[in-house]
Amino acid sequence: MMQHQNVPQPMPPERPADPIPSWPPSVASVCVRVETEPDIAAACREIRWLAERMGFARSPAYYLATAASELATNLLIHAGGGWLRAASVAGRHPNEPPGIELVAEDAGPGIADLALALTEGYSTAGGLGCGLPGVERLMDVFAMDSRPGHGTRVRAIKWP
Repeated sequence: MMQHQNVPQPMPPERPADPIPSWPPSVASVCVRVETEPDIAAACREIRWLAERMGFARSPAYYLATAASELATNLLIHAGGGWLRAASVAGRHPNEPPGIELVAEDAGPGIADLALALTEGYSTAGGLGCGLPGVERLMDVFAMDSRPGHGTRVRAIKWP
């Protein structure tokens, strides 16, 4: 007769061990609805986790998390909320590893003057005015589109 022992099982990892580096670039992604301040922290954690799973070094992973924090904060402060997505994008050349694209999108009031919004020190909310210019500096590719009354979309890519 076989006896069963009560052997303690190890705790499951915080996240499943998935093979993101071998997945097609479009499969590795996270999407966070930003409606509250805790959502900002959650977005940063998720995006840094994605970067680490994709093999990004510590500095580029933190650049991504910092850019995500700035974008998520802007979503909350200026638009009352929105979506922040991060997804892997194919490398610039066939043998290069994939990068990560951040897309922040809202249906807020929009930005009337994009150049002014990207000016260091300019703020409509009483802040330091470093958010969007900082994201532009931290990321390798940056684009912003906005129409007053129809929202804003910021797209930025970081390569490993």
